[in-house]
Amino acid sequence: MAHVATQPAPTAPPRRRRAWRHILVGWSFILPNFVGFALFTLVPMLAAFALAFLDWDSYSTPEWVGLKNFQRLWADENFHVALRNTLYYAAGHIPLTLVAALGLAIALNRKLRGVAFFRTAAFFPYITSLVAVAIVWNTLFNPTAGPINQILEALGVADPPRWVASTDWAMPAVIVTSVWRDMGYYMVLYLAGLQTIPKEYYEAARVDGASTWQRFWNITLPCLRPTTFFVLVMLTIQSFKVLDLIVVMTDGGPGRSTLVLAQLVYREGITEGKFGYSSAVALVLFVIVLTVTVVQFRINERRSAR
Repeated sequence: MAHVATQPAPTAPPRRRRAWRHILVGWSFILPNFVGFALFTLVPMLAAFALAFLDWDSYSTPEWVGLKNFQRLWADENFHVALRNTLYYAAGHIPLTLVAALGLAIALNRKLRGVAFFRTAAFFPYITSLVAVAIVWNTLFNPTAGPINQILEALGVADPPRWVASTDWAMPAVIVTSVWRDMGYYMVLYLAGLQTIPKEYYEAARVDGASTWQRFWNITLPCLRPTTFFVLVMLTIQSFKVLDLIVVMTDGGPGRSTLVLAQLVYREGITEGKFGYSSAVALVLFVIVLTVTVVQFRINERRSAR
C-alpha cells in the first residue's frame, strides 16, 4: 500500500517575531507625535536649560558663566515683583476657576429645556479669540465709560475702581477675565465626572434622609476627587505660565503691577536679547511649577491611600 505524502501543517510565526511586530505597530502610532514633541518641545527645553548657564545675546559667541545668571536673578527686583505677581494671580485664578467650573457643572447637569444651549454658551468663551476677550473686558472695565463702573455708580458706589488703570485693581481685573474665560472648559471636565457617579448613591442617600448639602459633601465631592485633582494640576500649570492675556490687557502695567514671570522671560530674552538670563528665569519658573505639581501628586496619593 503506497504511502501518501502529506503536507506539514503551517506553523504559527515564532512568538518573538509576533512580539516584535506588535512593538513596531505600537511605535508606528506614537512615533509621529514623539518626533514632533522632541523637535519642538524637548530639544528647545534642553537648549534653554543649557543657556541658563551661558551669556549669549544671539550675536556673540556663547560664554560659560556658571551660576552668575542665577546670582543676578536673586538680586533683580523685577524678578521678585514678577514672582509675587505670579503667585498673586495663581492664588486668585486657581480657586475661583475651580469653584466656578464646579458650580456651573452642577447647575447644568440636569435635564432642563435648553440645557445644551447653556452648556455651549458657558464653553464658548474658551474657544473665543483671546485678543477679542481681552478687548471686550478692557471695554467693560473702562474707568469712565465702562458698563461695570456705571452699574457700580448706579448702585451708590461713589468712587468705583479704575480697574486696569489702577495698580491695585489691575490684577483682580485680569483674574476675573481669566476665570470667565477658563471656567467653561473645566466645567466640561466636571460634567463628565458628574455623569459617571452612579445614581444609586443619591437614591440611597435620599432614602436615609440625607439633605442636599450632605449628598454633595459625602457623595459628589468624594466621587469627583480624580477630576478635581486633574483640574487642580492643569490650573496650576496654566496659572504659573500665564502670558498672553496679561500682555493684551495690561502689558504688565500699570507700572509693574501685573508683570509675571512668563512676561519677564519674554522681555529679557526677545526684547532685550539676554537669552542666558531669560533662560535662567525660565528654569526657575519650571522648577517652581514642577515642585508644586509634585507636591500635589504626593498629597493626592496620601489621600487616595486612606
